[in-house]
Amino acid sequence: MAENSLALIKPQEDTVLLAIYQEAIALRNFAEARVIATNDDLSPANDDLAVIARVKKGMEAKRKDYLKPFQDHIKDVNDAYKTFMEPIEQADKITRDKILTFRAEQERKRREAEAIEAEKTELARREAELTGGEITVDLTPVVKPEAVPDRIRGELGSSGKITIWKFEVIDFSLLPDRFKMENATLIGKVVRAGEREIPGVRIWGEDSLRVNTK
Repeated sequence: MAENSLALIKPQEDTVLLAIYQEAIALRNFAEARVIATNDDLSPANDDLAVIARVKKGMEAKRKDYLKPFQDHIKDVNDAYKTFMEPIEQADKITRDKILTFRAEQERKRREAEAIEAEKTELARREAELTGGEITVDLTPVVKPEAVPDRIRGELGSSGKITIWKFEVIDFSLLPDRFKMENATLIGKVVRAGEREIPGVRIWGEDSLRVNTK
């Protein structure tokens, strides 16, 4: 196994991050002790929010600094393995498709042979009714291909036929309600854009603060 060239550094041992953390604790203590009783109290609270925003931004930047090399490495590994796996995935698909194609064709031929035999039997019955029992129809069984076994066994393994059920919604209006899901992303988008009336949706506003730092 190749050696991991990425350095594993614990955030708990990062002196810069620990300093930011101590600042965060102090800001939390200030927030807990703060009393806002008059308009004059708003300005220092606002300044603290600006400091808090900078601390949050700094912490998030440090988190990304820790994760980015690993995320980049993961992406590189996944991209490389996608290339490495391509030929074996193709081999798998090609072989599976050929087995399934052969199976489907053999089953089609057997069904066709059985249909011909059924038609011959019906024709013989009709002929017998017409002639009072005389049958000239050739009722020799039609040669059918050998049935393909549901399970194939080899020296190195076995494979078995399975059925994978799939679906496609062709008329959403006919779907039972239990299969319908809300499009929360779209609802949120139109509500934020100003739409305030959507049947079946309760929309309300909650006050918050937007903090801008200099």
